[in-house]
Formats: sequence, structure tokens, C-alpha cells
Amino acid sequence: MKRLNPPQQRAVNTVEGALLILAGAGSGKTQVITTRIVHLLKDLRIPAENILAVTFTNKAAREMNARVLGMAGNLAKGIVISTFHSLGVRVLRRDIRALGFKPNFSIYSTSDQAGVIRQAMRERDIDTKKMDPDRVLWKISALKNRLIGPKEFTPDRNDPLEIAVAAVYPRYQELLKGFNAIDFDDIIMLSVGLLQKTPAILTFWQERFRYIMVDEYQDTNASQYLLISLLAKKHGNLCVVGDDDQSIYGWRGAEVENILGFAKDYPGCVTIKLEQNYRSTGSILDAANAVIRNNLVRTDKALWTDAGSGRQIDLLVADSEEDEAAKVAEQMMLEQYKNKLRWSELAILYRSNAQSRAFEEKLRLERIPYVVIGGQQFYERKEVKDAIAYLKVIDNPSDEASLLRIINFPRRGIGDTTLIKLNQWSLEREVPLFETLGRAAEITDISPSCRKTVLAFHAMMREVIAGFSPINMGTQVNTLFNRLRIEDELYRTLNDAPQARKRIENIEQVVNSLAAFEEQTPRATLSVFLERISLMDEDKPAEDDKEHGINAVTLMSLHSSKGLEFSHVWLVGMEEELLPHKRSIEEDPTVAEERRLCYVGITRARKFLTISRCLTRRKYGTQEGRKPSRFLAEIPAHLLNAGSSEPDADAGAPIDLAEDFFARMIGE
Repeated sequence: MKRLNPPQQRAVNTVEGALLILAGAGSGKTQVITTRIVHLLKDLRIPAENILAVTFTNKAAREMNARVLGMAGNLAKGIVISTFHSLGVRVLRRDIRALGFKPNFSIYSTSDQAGVIRQAMRERDIDTKKMDPDRVLWKISALKNRLIGPKEFTPDRNDPLEIAVAAVYPRYQELLKGFNAIDFDDIIMLSVGLLQKTPAILTFWQERFRYIMVDEYQDTNASQYLLISLLAKKHGNLCVVGDDDQSIYGWRGAEVENILGFAKDYPGCVTIKLEQNYRSTGSILDAANAVIRNNLVRTDKALWTDAGSGRQIDLLVADSEEDEAAKVAEQMMLEQYKNKLRWSELAILYRSNAQSRAFEEKLRLERIPYVVIGGQQFYERKEVKDAIAYLKVIDNPSDEASLLRIINFPRRGIGDTTLIKLNQWSLEREVPLFETLGRAAEITDISPSCRKTVLAFHAMMREVIAGFSPINMGTQVNTLFNRLRIEDELYRTLNDAPQARKRIENIEQVVNSLAAFEEQTPRATLSVFLERISLMDEDKPAEDDKEHGINAVTLMSLHSSKGLEFSHVWLVGMEEELLPHKRSIEEDPTVAEERRLCYVGITRARKFLTISRCLTRRKYGTQEGRKPSRFLAEIPAHLLNAGSSEPDADAGAPIDLAEDFFARMIGE
């Protein structure tokens, strides 16, 4: 408590009733949340099982949980600190029978959903070549986030997509239920439905969670908002923490109105503003405040620091995107050399991922190590998904999407024609697909050789499922993968030994992950392991590398940068139609969310910020003139060093530094 400033202390000590903590960027909100939880546990002796803290990422939940355990020890045993979706799964695992599901339901990934949506479209005679299944699935996802089910959805009769969704959505849900599966968006929607439908279940969870805290409240959507409202309604002890100025996920359903309207939703709530910033210099904060105050609908607050004004913000004006990349790289090398910085302290932030191309080329040319935050995450790689599909079928033989994924991996000669006939036989007789495989001898219109192969696969999987135990799961899975000769399959199909080895190592990591999970988790089961994977953050490999100490410049989009900070930041492409983005200008002339995105980018910098823009950019190979961003005009001129396009006079010519610079690079 002594380390907290007065508003932070007040936030910690306010525990009864509704509390809105407006926490500006870099204002120490995580310290406030964890200290508040520990205050409840140690000082007020609130039982841990009566406390719920919800955030948006598994990483944030893990870090918060670790800090609370470190401060409160055994008193924290039984506390729930989780993501919204983990909370939803907790509710559903206990009581989903009331909705007609079995407790060992599967959570389908995007690729699993794609197979189900295509099947539903075929059954409704909708041509997948004329109507994109991904668009149908995207629309269904958006409806679920607004708690609109198949019965509640009324399509626009002039919109072909909505007409298709109206036909497919009910069948899609029926198929999922038949597979004893839900998709990611169902987790919250079904949880809310369960609580609304069954008062006894709602009362149980309301009594369980008497003190509720929600982090990043500005990012909640309609379904998350209602879930928390239901849980908090009885006792009213709800603390939400967030910053409407950092609400940048409207495109995926977040509603900034949830935090802006909190005081109206909870009359008598206490509002506390955390405005002292512990991250950035005064110049950076003054620029951020100057930009964001142009948003008309926001709570009034302004970041400040007692750490001094620091350097001006450098402004680079480049002829083209290649010139912009060259200027940024040159300045980056000079800053790194003069200030003896690690490359990992530097970051390039951009509005669109396509902007990374020129910077990547220049950084490669200058031999500057970098990582791009973006790319395929581990559990989305094909070979990993194939391996996980085996585990899903072992855990839930009704999971037909996973069953169809593994039935011909490794290749067994079971082609698409055979699969269509098996699936058709299953549908006509209303027999689960796994059972259908065991009755392949009854299906006369597939060849004898295929029937034999299908029966052999079914017998093998039935044996594995029957013999699988929650002890030594990693060893059992490794034995299965060896039996399947997956390594031979990868070498044969890829015809590229190095690439095959990489994929084999990924398969090996699935086994390692399961074994480690079993070792570290009391009462570990395959269901819980698969649930953890389904709820896992979209952590990119590059982010994992940085956590393990890679010394490299970070390239990332502004959306990906939220929650991070760097010593030196280059905010590039500050031009109209880039930031703010052209599409956003068309959708919202006030560009309020784009301005918040700019604000987030500025406040990622601790000591040094450079803003760059181009006079021209290529569009379909033709150079076009560019206009400076309106946000740039909102930054007071005295905060900008507009002469920074040229190297500092006292820095010496970059060529004079080259020999020493590259000598240091080689030394590293």
C-alpha cells in the first residue's frame, strides 16, 4: 500500500458496491488490481473462493494469479482469476446438462467449424462456391457475440448473406449439438443462456462470486457485459478497470459504451481516475493527451508524470515507403549505438501489416535482427492440428470434425468418395459417424478394400479409446503416434527433409506439452488439456521468442501493441487513409476509434518516440501523393522536432560509425 499513490490507495480500499477505475496508459492498474485482491484476502479475510477476477488473455490471467499468490500465499488458494471464456467453460462444465449437452463437450476451432458450416450449407442446398462459408461463419459469430440465436435472427431479405445465414444458422447449431460440441462464441452465449434459464444455477454462481473484478472493461462485448451483470446483480460488489481512450477493438464486437455507461448502469458507483503515468516522458504524454482530447465522447482525464519532459518527438518526412524505411533504420542504428540499447528495446508500429514489407527488407539489408509479431501460432500448424485431432477423438468419439480430419492421416486410402458415402449413411440412419465406421461392412456401395481399411481404423481407435488412462498420457500418445508412423508420413509427403524435421519436432512438442501438463496439473485429464488448448491465447511464435530473450527489433501492428511498452518507438505511416485508415474513415467520419489507436501507439513509448510519414506511396505499382494524418496536426508544434529527418549534427556521419557498429554486432 505504501508504494501506491493516493488515488491507487483509494481504489484498493473501496471494496463494497460498484467501483469504476479509469486507468490511463502506464498508470499501474495491474498493481492496483492485485493489491486490491490481496487486501480482500489478507485484511478483510474474504474467502478466496468468493473472489472472481476476469481479464482478456490467458497470459494476463497467469501473471495476475502469480502476483496474487506471491503476495497472499495460501490465502489465495481457491481464487478464480481467468479469462471470460475460461469462466464460461467453468460454468458450462458444471451445468451444461441443463442445455442438453454432455459435460465432456468439445470446443471446436475455426477449422473444425469450417467443416460443420460447409455440411450445414450443403444440407440447405447453398452453393459454397457462390456463398463463401467463411462469411457465413463470420456473420454467425457476430450474432452470437450480440446474443442473437437462430430463432431471434431476422434477416434482411435484400441481403443474400443474411438470407443464407438464416437458413444455415439453425442447422449449424443442431450439428454442433449432435457432435456434443460448441464453438468459441457459444461459450459466453450458452453461459448467459444457462444463467438466465435456470435461477438455481444463477444463484449458485452469484453466491460463489461475491466480489468481482473485470480488467480491460472497455473491451467487453454485449455477451460479456451481460454475463458479468448477471453474476454481480445479487451482491453488487463489482469493480471494473479500464480506459475508454484505449478501446480499439470495435471491429471484433467490443462496445466502448459499456465503460462509458457504467455509472448509469450502477447508480451510486464510485469513480476513481488513475492519471499519473509511470511509463512515458512528459513530451510523449502531452502529445497523447493533445490527440485524444479531440474525441468528443470520452471521460475527461489527462495523463501526467513527475519524471520530466524528456526529448521532443522526432518527425521524419520521407519521399516514399522505401525512403521511410531507410530513414527509420538509419535513426535506429544511431540510437542503438549512442545509447547502448538492446535491439529488443526498439519497436516499429504500423496501422496495416502490409506496411512491414519495406521495413523488413531494409532491416535485413542492414543486418538488424527483427521479429514480426504475426504468423501462425503453434496450435494452428497443420501437423499439430492433425495430432490434436487424434486426442480429441480419444476424448470425445462424437467429435466428427476431428474424426474426419484423422481418418486419412496418415494416408490409408480412404478417399473423399468413401467419406461422403460414410457420412451419408450416417445421416440417413441417424447413426454417429464413429459407430458408422464400425459398421462399414453393412455399407455395400463402398469397395471391399475400403471397407476393410475403415474397419481396421475403427478397431484401432476403439482399442486406443478403451485403453486410454489419465496416467502417463504423454507416453500413451507417443506410442500411438509411433504406431501410426507419422514421421514416415511427413518425410514421404513433404519430400523435404529439413521441413519434415521441423514438423516432426512440432508433433514431438504436442507429446511434450501433454506430458508436462500431466506432471504439473493435479488430477490432469485429457479433457482439461484439450480445453486449455482451445482457450489458449493467439500467442505468436515471435512473441514467445521475445519472452525467451531474443535480442531483436519488434515489428507489429498498433492493434497488437496494446499492453506492451518499449524504450524507443517508431510510429510509422502517419498519413490520411493509413492512420486513420481509409475503411474506418468511410465507416465513421469521427474516426474516434482510429484516434484511440493513435493514442495507444504514442503511449507505447517510454523515452523516445519518432513519428514518420511519406510524401508518396505506391498503389498497384504507381506512386501517389499522400496527405499527412489529421492526428499529426493535433500534436502541438513545440512537441515535435521537425528537423529530425537529418542525422544529429553531433552524431557524425553514419558511415563513420559503420566499422565500430558492425564490430559490435558481430561481437553480440
